[in-house]
Amino acid sequence: MKSPILVSVLAGIACTGAAIVPLAPAHAQFGGVVFDPSNYAQNVLTAARTLQQINNQIQALQNQASMLTNMAKHLQRLDFSSLTQITRSMQKIGTLMDQAEGIAFDLASTDEALRRQFPAAFDTALSTSEIVAQARTRFAASMQGYRQTMRVQAQVVENIDEDADLLAQLVSQSQSATGSLQAAQATNQLIALSAKQQLQIQQMMAAQYRAEALERARQQQAMEAAREQTRRFIGSARIYTRD
Repeated sequence: MKSPILVSVLAGIACTGAAIVPLAPAHAQFGGVVFDPSNYAQNVLTAARTLQQINNQIQALQNQASMLTNMAKHLQRLDFSSLTQITRSMQKIGTLMDQAEGIAFDLASTDEALRRQFPAAFDTALSTSEIVAQARTRFAASMQGYRQTMRVQAQVVENIDEDADLLAQLVSQSQSATGSLQAAQATNQLIALSAKQQLQIQQMMAAQYRAEALERARQQQAMEAAREQTRRFIGSARIYTRD
């Protein structure tokens, strides 16, 4: 950049120097050189204006170079991604939710299990052994629900420990961002981490509420079975009356 500018300056000075050479009046051509102050002042002023224009051009080029540098800095991508770690943590929770036994987290499977294990009306035609077998099945489903809840809770706690390290890295990346694109990408990853933690909480609450609902339904069915067993044990009231 400097070489063309230097050539322009030297060329301007050369032209100015050529213009500064005074012209001898017609009556002094044979009597020596005559100095013309007004012409000299005009040439100096012209040279100064030419130099100012060159300086303005240099400043404009410097401003354009600075603008391009800033644009490149703001468009620089963030060389860090937390997507893999966030996705892996969510997959662990999803796997545990899919492994739910008893009543799974699926609408069709839930409807079928509720119809079979927790009917709307107690079937009084069941034998005692069938009542006991159903009670054991419901108890096993309730215990499976609580076990699955504790597994999900344990996985969430493990993920929280990993999230603490990831959060520190994301904050560091955000603070050291050199451009708007890097800052925006770091912010987006922080938002993704927050959304992932919210999803974990929702899944943990779903598992917890499922276990509690299973236990309440089991208790209700147990009460219905107890009433039926009591009725069968007591029998008809007529056998306790005399004619």
